Amino acid sequence: MPLSSLPAARTTVFAPRLAALLREHTGKDAFRLEPDTMGVAGPALADRILAARRATETERPTFKPLHGRSIGRSEAASVMRVIGRDVREALERPLPKDADLTGPWPLTGHLFLRDLILGGDPRRLRILMSRNLELTPKLTWSVIAAGAAVPRRKRPGRISSGIAGLFAEAGGYHDRRHAMGIYRRAAAPVCFTVSTLVANALWLGSPFTGETSHRNVLHEAARLLPPSWNILRYASPEYGALDARIGARDDVLVLPLLSHRDPALWEDPDVFLPGRWDHLDPETAPGYLPFGHSSERCWGRHMVMPLAELLLDLIRGAGLEVDPAQRRAKVPLVGLLGVEDVRLTKAARNVR
Repeated sequence: MPLSSLPAARTTVFAPRLAALLREHTGKDAFRLEPDTMGVAGPALADRILAARRATETERPTFKPLHGRSIGRSEAASVMRVIGRDVREALERPLPKDADLTGPWPLTGHLFLRDLILGGDPRRLRILMSRNLELTPKLTWSVIAAGAAVPRRKRPGRISSGIAGLFAEAGGYHDRRHAMGIYRRAAAPVCFTVSTLVANALWLGSPFTGETSHRNVLHEAARLLPPSWNILRYASPEYGALDARIGARDDVLVLPLLSHRDPALWEDPDVFLPGRWDHLDPETAPGYLPFGHSSERCWGRHMVMPLAELLLDLIRGAGLEVDPAQRRAKVPLVGLLGVEDVRLTKAARNVR
């Protein structure tokens, strides 16, 4: 199901199941998706569902149990502080002057961020940043197991990231394996999410006018193509008490993908209009959940926006835009929602 966006010549083609969700359920409050799953898109009901209880360890997207070992909230918070410090330090360093951001996105942006933040890390850790590992958890775990089997060799003078330091401090095989899993869980999503968000923004609105705020562009891209497009809550007694349509054994899937396009909440809901955020607060706009609910926001959101703005700065400064010959881009059905293979080229007016 192709859905048009700005510029008008481009068409965004959603995977069939995503297109069906948009076609059949946009504007609805709650609806049955499967015999044991209710979909929720109404902002008031979604708010009550997500505020009813905290996410369990198996519902948390980043810090689910790792190969059977729980990741407590204190460990998760500590890890996020470490990767947050790595991001701040990367932003404070001089940027590479020869960076080439042309090519396919989000891959190009992902590789740039990997090298910017984690460029000094050991190869066995940097390989965990590969997007190919998204193909199957078994492949990811095989790479981790192989890397953990070799004891860490200290290299004097080598500068690594703080998140890599957790691996350096690990003792035996099981601790090294856990540290490598944490590295993948914490570092990779930052680069994946930022590069996907920027690719979405480029596809939806490039080229941008000089007065367009980067922050507004990103908020609007996260509205139309929210990288985190669903929030899962397993069956819980609290939910039936909130709405009689939810059975005792029903899982609940809250869908920002739909609430972000609800015509009752947004003027011209399918149109890319960054200027709407001049008058809206992303922290309080009803139904707007790109980083989760106010009761439990994504810990990485404070890293995502500065990095995404940096990429937009570099892209606009280099005179890059989406290849004018590209008219269609697909949005596959994967956990991180975004267009694939957006081609970024030098704008014709800047070619010499």
